[in-house]
Amino acid sequence: MEKGGLYYTIVEHPLSSASSPRDVESYRWPEPDGRWRVEGLRERAERFRSQGKAVVLKGLCAGLFEMGQRLRGPEQFMVDLMLDRKLAEAILDKILELKVKFWEMALGELGDLVDVVMDGDDYGTQTSQLVSPQLFREVFKPRLKELIDAIHRAAPGVHLMFHSCGSVRDIIPDLVEIGVRILNPVHIRASGMEPEGLKRDFGDSIVFWGGGADTQEVLPRGRPEEVREHVRRNIEALAPGGGFVFTAVHNVQADVPPENFMAMWEALQEFGTY
Repeated sequence: MEKGGLYYTIVEHPLSSASSPRDVESYRWPEPDGRWRVEGLRERAERFRSQGKAVVLKGLCAGLFEMGQRLRGPEQFMVDLMLDRKLAEAILDKILELKVKFWEMALGELGDLVDVVMDGDDYGTQTSQLVSPQLFREVFKPRLKELIDAIHRAAPGVHLMFHSCGSVRDIIPDLVEIGVRILNPVHIRASGMEPEGLKRDFGDSIVFWGGGADTQEVLPRGRPEEVREHVRRNIEALAPGGGFVFTAVHNVQADVPPENFMAMWEALQEFGTY
């Protein structure tokens, strides 16, 4: 992280020089299923349950696609997907293996107390997807299904929340098909992600966890009265009939004025009830 920064920056991609699946196998991968990773979480989950709260358990790392980019470098992994599919798939399969091991261990320890499992992968940009729907269906969808199936075997009662930023409208039906029940963060400023259309087309099949307030423009740059009206419209679009958990789109950033945050909060209290 740079001095005064807010986010970490990846400065090295450990598989950047890999040239074959053998290099992937020889890499020193972490052990994902050590029980120390969830030490103390069962007690916390029991406490939350006793307070009438839902319990959400988040994954060990980022998604298959994002971890592939971190390991190889974003540009190189994109090239691999098109020109060296065997290498790309070797990396994805290893990440999948580790994620499955983690979830089997974690849910074996406290799956009976967990309401929502949160995993995901970032497939969207502001205007489109990072990979085409065809490539998503060929490469990523089968592996995501394997991951989600493993989660449901380990904890049959959990609901799967899938995090994917950006414009992902075209693959929402695919996500529903493989067992995703909740979409986050509902990037309403991205192309095709308008709240009214999402609710109309997918409101019967998926829960929207997010989309309550735009963190790119409205929250940081709008006036408090604009924030209030914006929140009201989003609630009216996404809440009818249920299937909506209010939160801002992704994290509220450091450039949001306190008065705008409070305007969002007060609008939620006024309009966000059934």
